[in-house]
Amino acid sequence: MSGTRWPAIAAARQGDRAARVPFAVGDDTVGSVARSHLPALRELTGPQWSVSDAGVRLRASDVDAAFAQVNALLREQGLIVAWRDEPYPVFAGDTARELGRIERASSRFWGTLTLGAHANGWVAGPDGRPAALWIAQRAFTKATDPGLHDNLIGGGVPAGQSPWETLQREGFEEAGLGEALLRTAQPGRVLRLERDIPEGWQLEWLHVFDLQLPEGLVPMNQDGEVERFDLLPVAQAVALARGASMTVDASLATLDFALRHGLLGAEAEALAAEAALLWRAASPVQPG
Repeated sequence: MSGTRWPAIAAARQGDRAARVPFAVGDDTVGSVARSHLPALRELTGPQWSVSDAGVRLRASDVDAAFAQVNALLREQGLIVAWRDEPYPVFAGDTARELGRIERASSRFWGTLTLGAHANGWVAGPDGRPAALWIAQRAFTKATDPGLHDNLIGGGVPAGQSPWETLQREGFEEAGLGEALLRTAQPGRVLRLERDIPEGWQLEWLHVFDLQLPEGLVPMNQDGEVERFDLLPVAQAVALARGASMTVDASLATLDFALRHGLLGAEAEALAAEAALLWRAASPVQPG
C-alpha cells in the first residue's frame, strides 16, 4: 500500500511489529511490548510477571493492582508519559471481555486495544448534501497532538463507557452540543489503527459517526481542550485532512465521511480500495 493518495492511511498501518513481543494477561494475549523495554521490565517487575525475549505475561489475582504498581514505576522512569488519571479497559484480544483496568497513558506502552469515538460535524447545502464540515483545532496545551486540527468531536473511550456514550459526553464537553442533537448522530465505519507513535504502540478501533448541525449553530468548547472551531467547505476540509496539520485519527474519520457521502469524485474507487484495509465490521463494544 503506497499511501500516496491519503497519507493517513499509510500512517495508520505504519509500525515495526518485529520490534515488539506479545503481552498476555493470564492465558489471553492483550497487547505487545517494545523489545527495548524488556530490560526495564525485568528490573521493575516482581514474581507475578514473566519477562523474556519471547514475550511478557502477567498472572495475578488482582490484575489492576499489579498494573498500578508497575505503571507507577514506569512513569518514574519516563517510559509512560502524559499521565491522565483515567482508567482504560484491558480487553482479551478482540473481544468485549475485560480483564482489568489500566491508566490511560500506559495503554500505548503495553500496546493494548483502545477504542475511540469521532464525529464529523457537517452542515447541509441547498441540495441537502454535505456542504461544509466543522473542524476543531486542538488546544496547544493538549498532552498529545497540541495545535493540530481535529474533527468536531473526538475522544478516547474510558472504562465503563461505550463509544456511543463517549460521543454523547464529549459532544457537550468539546462542542457544547445538547443531548437531543447528539442523539441524532449516525454511525459510520469502525477503523483499525495499528502503528508506532512516540508514546509506544497505538492499537485502536476508531468508531466514526456523522452529526448534522443546523445552519447557524456554532460549537462552543466547554473544557478548554479546543482552541477554535472553523466551518470549512467540504473540499477545503478534505484537503486539510490530506496534510500533516490534522491528526491521523481525524484524517481517517474525514476520509470515511467523504467516501460514504460520495464527496471524492473520480478518486473514490482508488481511495476506497486503500481505506478498506482499515475497515472493520464489528468492535468489542458496539455503539448505541
